[in-house]
Amino acid sequence: MNENLDSLYRDIIMEHYKYPRGKKKLDDFDVTSEGKNPVCGDEIEMKVKLKDGKIEDISIDCLGCAISVASGSMLADAIRGKSVDEVKRIASTIKAILKGEKPDEDLELGDLEALEGVKKFPVRIKCALLSWTTLIEGLKNWEGGKKSEVISTE
Repeated sequence: MNENLDSLYRDIIMEHYKYPRGKKKLDDFDVTSEGKNPVCGDEIEMKVKLKDGKIEDISIDCLGCAISVASGSMLADAIRGKSVDEVKRIASTIKAILKGEKPDEDLELGDLEALEGVKKFPVRIKCALLSWTTLIEGLKNWEGGKKSEVISTE
């Protein structure tokens, strides 16, 4: 990655960190999930409102490092209006990118591409994945009729 691209990615991440999307109260929700990254202290609480199999609204309350907060903010922007299956596909692609695996190249990621730079800092990969893991586990619990549980990235 060249220096200009690195700078652009840093700017996108800092924009999402300073002005996180999805940070709001959501009283009417279908899915709730909490995640923790004990290694760096990140914590996230997520609530999702579904309508007709799509993400209608999302609330993300994330306390943690810039990468964790920015990733949650990007998630909120990226999944609104998407079907649960689309969300799972996006999450799988983000995980592949961060782990240096082959991503779904047919997927348009927009700002989410900025997370690719995180893979150069292995200790921050769990920070970037926390919101995605929390969301997917929350959706799995909801699909299985289970209550919310705290997801740990240990």
